[in-house]
Amino acid sequence: MKIIQRALISVSDKTGIADFAKELHARGVEILSTGGTAELLKQEGIPVRQVSDYTGFPEMMDGRIKTLHPKVHGGILGRRDVEAHMQSMQTHGIKPIDMVVINLYPFEATIAKPGCTLEDAIENIDIGGPAMVRSSAKNYNDVTIVVDPADYAVVLEEMQASGGEVSLATRKRLSRSAFSATAKYDAMIFGYLTSLEEDAPAFPEQWSQSLSKVQELRYGENPHQTAALYREANPAPNRIVNARQLQGKELSFNNYIDMNAAWELAIEFSESSAVIIKHTNACGVAVGQDQLSAFLKARETDPVSAFGGVMAFNRTVTVQTVEELLKNFVEVIVAPGYEPEALELLAKKKNIRAMEMPDTRAGAGEQDIKKIGGGLLIQSADRLILDPDKLKVVTEIQPDEAMLATLKFAWIVAKHVKSNAIVYARDQETVGVGAGQMSRVDSARLAVEKANKEVKGCVMASDAFFPFRDSIDTAAESGITAIIQPGGSIRDQEVIDAANEHGIAMVFTGIRHFKH
Repeated sequence: MKIIQRALISVSDKTGIADFAKELHARGVEILSTGGTAELLKQEGIPVRQVSDYTGFPEMMDGRIKTLHPKVHGGILGRRDVEAHMQSMQTHGIKPIDMVVINLYPFEATIAKPGCTLEDAIENIDIGGPAMVRSSAKNYNDVTIVVDPADYAVVLEEMQASGGEVSLATRKRLSRSAFSATAKYDAMIFGYLTSLEEDAPAFPEQWSQSLSKVQELRYGENPHQTAALYREANPAPNRIVNARQLQGKELSFNNYIDMNAAWELAIEFSESSAVIIKHTNACGVAVGQDQLSAFLKARETDPVSAFGGVMAFNRTVTVQTVEELLKNFVEVIVAPGYEPEALELLAKKKNIRAMEMPDTRAGAGEQDIKKIGGGLLIQSADRLILDPDKLKVVTEIQPDEAMLATLKFAWIVAKHVKSNAIVYARDQETVGVGAGQMSRVDSARLAVEKANKEVKGCVMASDAFFPFRDSIDTAAESGITAIIQPGGSIRDQEVIDAANEHGIAMVFTGIRHFKH
C-alpha cells in the first residue's frame, strides 16, 4: 500500500486548507509548508515543518527561492519502485513526499484588478509552484497531487476508507487536473504578456487560450451530441458567458448560440431595442423610446418565427413587456435587468429562461474563432461601426434624413443576419428578413414573402454587393424606396442604373458584413 506519510502544503487559495491539514495530521501525516500557509496552519494548532528547515536552505529573494531544492523535488520525483532512486534519496537525506497540495499565485486575479502594473503581474507569476505540480503529476504512481480545494473531501474519504492510501485511479485523475491547471496558468501568462506588446502580431505563430468548464449541457445541437460550456480566463463583462440565469430550465447548446446572436444585435443600438432571434437569425428587430412598442413592432415582423424564439433587450425589461411576451411561447429572454413585477410574472412560466447581463456596452475588439476539421480559423471580431460621413450616395435620388436613419438601422440588422442577407425596414423596425440563401436575389424574394406588413415604402439593406441588377428589379417590384449596400461589384454601374430607372435611392458603405 502507498500510505500517505508526508505532505507538502503551499497554497494561495486557503479555502478549506486548515480543516484538510487537521485531518491529515490526525492521520499521522507529517506536514511541510512555506510562508503564509505555514503561519496559518500554526495558528490553527497544526504542527508544521518549514520547508527551509527541512532543506537546510533559507527562503530568499522575497520568497522567489524556497521550494526549488533537490530535497523537495527529489522527494517528489523519486520512484519508490526503482532501487537506484531510493538509494540516491537515502544517500542525500531526501525523504519521500507522498502528497503535494498546491494552488498557484493568483495571476488571473491580479491582472483582473484595475490599475494592475506589469510589476504586479510579474511578481504573481509562480515558478516553484508549477514545478512542484508538474513533478508530482509526473510521478502520480507514488504521489498524490491536489490543486483544487474541491478535491480535499475526496482525498480524505479515500484515505479514511483505505487506511491512509489514495487510489491509483484518483491519483491519475488528479494528475490530469494538475497538468490542466499549469497549462491554463501558462496560457494566461502568455496571453497577458502578448497583450502588452504594441508590435505584437495579431496572429502569433503559436496560439493558446485558457478556458475553464462552466458546466456540462444537456446535449449539443442535437440530443445525440454531447456538449459543455467553457469560459475564457477574463471575458469582458458584456460577453454572454457572463449571463446570470434568474429562472427557467437548464440552458441548451442552441440556447447559448441564439442568446449570443440576440444580445450582440441588441447592444448595437443606443435606443431601446427589442430583438427576436430564431436559429441565430433575426426574425424581428425594432428600436424606439418605448420598450413595449419596440417589442410589438419586432414581433410583427414575423410572428410565426417569433414563436419559441430568443428575445434580447438592451434596457430593463418592464412588466408591460412581459405581459406581451407571455402571450406566445418564449425560450429565453436576455436583458440587463427586470422590474420586480416582471420577474413575478415570469415566475408563473417556470420553463422560460430569464437571463441577466451585467453590462450593455457594445463589444470591444476580440477574436472570432471557428472550428474546422483538424484546426481553427481565427479572425478579429466584426466590430466595425458604420461612419455616417463615409456613406456615398450613388444615385440621382437623394435619401432624406429619416430615410438615412432607417437605412443605417437596416444595415446594422443585416450585419447580424446569415449571408446572403437582405433586410427590409421601415421607421426603425424590420418588415422582412431574407437570410442564408444561396443567391442574393432569392434572399430578396424571401424577405418579401416573410414580410407580415406592406413592403411598399420600405428601405433595403444588403450585407454584400449585388452581382446583378435582378435584386434591384425585385426590390422595385415590391416598392422599395432606398437601398444600402457595400458596393464594389464589377457591375456596380449596372446596379446603379437599375436603381435610377426605378427611382430608388442607393447608398454605398464600402463595408461588407458577410456572416457564415
